[in-house]
Amino acid sequence: MIADIFKNYKIEERQNASIYTKVGFFILAIVMSLIISFILIRYAGADVKDAAKSLFTGAFGGKRELIESLIKATPLILTGLATVVAFKARIWNIGQEGQLFAGAMMGYWIYLIADTQFVWLNIILAIIGGFIGGALCGWIPALLKVYFKVDEVLSTVIINYIMAYFLSFMLSATGPWRQADSFYQQTPLIADNAHWPLLFEGYRLHFGFVVALIAAFIMYLIMSKTPLGYEIRAFGSNPSAAEAQGISSSKLFMIIMIISGGLSGLAGAGELFGAELRLSSRISPGYGFTGIIIAMVAGLNPIGVIVAAILFGGLLNGAVRLQVVTGVPSALISVIQAMVLVFVLISRVLTSYRIRRIKNVA
Repeated sequence: MIADIFKNYKIEERQNASIYTKVGFFILAIVMSLIISFILIRYAGADVKDAAKSLFTGAFGGKRELIESLIKATPLILTGLATVVAFKARIWNIGQEGQLFAGAMMGYWIYLIADTQFVWLNIILAIIGGFIGGALCGWIPALLKVYFKVDEVLSTVIINYIMAYFLSFMLSATGPWRQADSFYQQTPLIADNAHWPLLFEGYRLHFGFVVALIAAFIMYLIMSKTPLGYEIRAFGSNPSAAEAQGISSSKLFMIIMIISGGLSGLAGAGELFGAELRLSSRISPGYGFTGIIIAMVAGLNPIGVIVAAILFGGLLNGAVRLQVVTGVPSALISVIQAMVLVFVLISRVLTSYRIRRIKNVA
């Protein structure tokens, strides 16, 4: 009987959904994710009103809170952009976390061997080193895909673990980078002349935020205004048609993975030289994985990534106050992020497709 009911309906693709439809479904997705989140908060034994107030206050309640949220958003912008450039071409790079680690490690290695006293030269070397480290970490899965047909999801996920364990080795008790008198897996603090400049006196927001904004603007121009951006979009829409137009899929795959990995590597360099000021296994609490969520919420739009990253940075920053005021575990923020992603993806499906009743023809 159920089959008889469903046979009268069909799923069809929407043709040119209006901006009002897209915005409406997106707002509905956010509202639904908030409702589910509030239910979870209530189930955790906290007052919903107090939880919402403490979360917002901790994220954007004052100048200091806003700036701390921007600090959290800085690596998320870059890992989000890394996801955008790959996913736009339907290349499923899941290695942003490992690429971030690689960028931080390469930046630190160059810092050790360069040993220069010039602040801006240190900044330039850190940016170059961070990008190269992440790019190499993206290039390896590209080689495996092009020459050995290894699925990029598998190879990038494995590289996440390889980079994490390699960093752990370098910071182990017998590792060359371990601070000798420290109980923790960490390096000594980097020299003052290698710190990235602070944007506001008395606050921790650093030059890496500017780097992230510039990267977002550059990626917007590349994706929308250049032949490379056209090739990326064409490859993502129809790889066979793109190759028929003379686009080399192997070459493009490598270029995309190098750019994607490099952007994540910049996030690692920024965290090292701007925020943490020493290399440790705690340099990323999952910024690479969160960047994937941000890119999807932003609709794979480089400018939208900035907005989404600031919102998610606020969630991460507000989670501390949420836990202090209400006793709700800060880990609940990860659940809220997941809820946002799920409902946004559902809204995309509803925007792209609709269910239509089939008229019975007598």
